[in-house]
Order: sequence, then C-alpha cells, then structure tokens
Amino acid sequence: MSSLTSDNVDLIDQTGWSASRYNKTAAFVYSPAFTTPILDILTAQPGERIIDFGCGSGEITLELQKCVTSVAGGIVIGIDSSESMVWTPRKANSTTLIIHDFTIQIAKAKQNGVENAFVGDIQALEFPDNIPNPGEKFDAVFSNAALHWCKRDPAGVLQSAKRILKPGGRIVAEMGGFMNCIGVRSTLYHVLRRRGYDPVSRDPWYFPSVEEYEKAAGFQVKHISLNPRLTPLTGGAAEWLHLFVRNSFLGDLSDEEAQEIINEVAEICREDCQDKNGKWAMVYMRLRFLAFSP
Repeated sequence: MSSLTSDNVDLIDQTGWSASRYNKTAAFVYSPAFTTPILDILTAQPGERIIDFGCGSGEITLELQKCVTSVAGGIVIGIDSSESMVWTPRKANSTTLIIHDFTIQIAKAKQNGVENAFVGDIQALEFPDNIPNPGEKFDAVFSNAALHWCKRDPAGVLQSAKRILKPGGRIVAEMGGFMNCIGVRSTLYHVLRRRGYDPVSRDPWYFPSVEEYEKAAGFQVKHISLNPRLTPLTGGAAEWLHLFVRNSFLGDLSDEEAQEIINEVAEICREDCQDKNGKWAMVYMRLRFLAFSP
C-alpha cells in the first residue's frame, strides 16, 4: 500500500467509491430536505435497535444514533459495501489512492461520530465478531439511497433484513425506482451502444417499479410509492457522471475514453438538464416503502 504522506487525498476503493468525492458531489443524498420524508416514516424511537443498510459515511446514521441511544439498550449499526465510505486512511501521497486491502487506520463513519459501522454485503449479510450483541434481533432496518445498487441480488437484501428483524419489525427504505435518472440513463445507453458496448451488462442499477418490488418483498407492505424529485446538480452533469458512472458503467475503460463518454452524455443532456441560468438538475424517482416482518 502507498505510504501515507499527503493531506490532499481522494480515495477510490475496490468498489469504485470515494467518500470524499461523494461528500463533495452528492451531499444532497443525506440533506434534511431530501431525507425528512423517509425519516418521518421510520419514526425511530429511543431504545430501539436499528441497522442502516448502506450507511455511506454515516451522516444519517449519526442522527439515528443520537435518537435511539438516549435510552439504555438503543443502538444503531451501519453497514456499507464501500471501505472508503466506512474507512479512510490518515494521509496518502497522491490525489487518488486505490485501496487494495483493509489495513486502513481510521473509520470514516466513526470520524463522523458513528459508534458501530462495518464493511459488508447487505445482499448476503454477515456480522463481524466485534458488533455488539450480533445475535440480538433488530426493531428496524433503514436504508436511504443504497438498495438500487444491489442489482446482483435484490431479493438477498430483503432476505438479510427478514433474517435479522424481530417479529413485526419494520424495514423502511428509499431507493431509486422506475424512471429514476430518466433521460440521463437512456442517453448513457445510447452512447455506449454506439461505441459497441453492451450497456445492460454494465448497468449497476436496479430501479424497480412498485409492482415489481412489492412482489419481491415477502413482507407485509404498509406503504410503497414512487415519488418524483428534482435534484440539483451543483457540479453539473459531468461531475455527477464522474461520481456515479465512471467506476461502474465505465470502470474498465481508459480515462480518455471514459471522459469522452461522460462529456458526450453531459452535452446531450444539457438541453433538458441545464436551465437558462446555467443551473443543472436531474429528475430522480424515489421508491419509498414501509413493510413489516411477518
């Protein structure tokens, strides 16, 4: 692993994520304006045991922790597949560091104050030995802006939740749903096909309809809906594509070709996604649901 010597670090882990880039480009994901609706559905209570599926760098996890730990027995545990989100080294000697192992010094989520966070796969959940009371069931599974990245096994996520919830426990989540990123995603498909690439096999996203997800759930669904949301892109479409597409759709391409594709997609989307004042935005469609374990 590279020696740790520079303060200016932009970490990219093996899953393609950089916590610093995410916080810079996509802070809207955990902003109160966008998270209040799903947190209102969760209604976390003091003393509850809650696990956050896809906790990222822990901003929402921390808010839940403050609530539930005000009473003895309350705990929030965060899990994320990205070691960059959960862990970050002290320093590095270049602006970009690809992490190839887990010999990393400081937990990123813990830097934000989260007491319990670990790297794992919510599609096949296993707890590490150092998680407090790993055999004890949870009152709630919470997730925000994470489950649409679980294309490999969406049902596995729900099975993981069902396995760790108390009888009558709830899962509360918001994720990308049918028509999410409409226009941008189809443009990306078009540009990739024109270059001879299969976009379907490259697409990391799972954006289900209400009917599709309701059938997959296996829970007692109390609420499920699609909710359109205008999402400002403060850095423009190209910066958004760098964060969410460069290391997923375009992960195996050279920097030069990936940049060409990003520029082309952003230019095509300019007409619909940039207003006359130069401000960029995208239409997100959020699948929001509340369901209970049998």
